[in-house]
Amino acid sequence: MTREQARQLIFDALVDIAPEVDRSAVDDAVDLTEQLDLDSMDYLTWMIAISEGAGVEIPQRDVSKFLTVDGAVSYLTEHA
Repeated sequence: MTREQARQLIFDALVDIAPEVDRSAVDDAVDLTEQLDLDSMDYLTWMIAISEGAGVEIPQRDVSKFLTVDGAVSYLTEHA
């Protein structure tokens, strides 16, 4: 998976739970839960959508790598 494909998947999944998200306003290096005020259920739903979309299982120990867009992109390009 390329970085652009990973980023597209991340934002596609994010728009499903937060349709008002403006991609251009998201800072890829800042914690998404703080930027977008995501609660734990939103975050879990987002993680499941990414996992299913990428076809990779994301173990609990790696969940923290998905706090930022940059972290999620890096993880997906290495594991998908």
